[in-house]
Amino acid sequence: MQFGGALQSDGSHLFPVRVYYEDTDFSGNVYHAAYLKFFERARTEFLRAHDVHHQKLFEEEGIAFAVRSMQIDYDRAAHIDDVLEATTSVLEMKGSRFILEQILRRGDEVITRAKVVAVTMKANGRPTRLPDRLRERFGG
Repeated sequence: MQFGGALQSDGSHLFPVRVYYEDTDFSGNVYHAAYLKFFERARTEFLRAHDVHHQKLFEEEGIAFAVRSMQIDYDRAAHIDDVLEATTSVLEMKGSRFILEQILRRGDEVITRAKVVAVTMKANGRPTRLPDRLRERFGG
């Protein structure tokens, strides 16, 4: 898999993650907050794979993304030196809101799952409708 992951034909995105010492607690298991970093990196690469770049979008259109809520289920522990794969998929897009599903796997084994509600907003912090061109890129 190439750096930054790979866009799939269904619009989902796969992103490789290696677990480092800094991601773990004293037991060698991934610390719960480290999964947030893994998912954030995967979401950023998902956007890049769809030719959407945070800084460029903000500079050119005054639009930013913000996570509104996140539900995480920790199914199994990941460990130091594990090679994982994060899948990011769009579940729903409506108005300024879009819902993503993220799944972190070690091979066929599901480690962690997240449902992320993100919103598009203007620089003033007000929600704004997800532009049609982005909606189309994300498969909506």
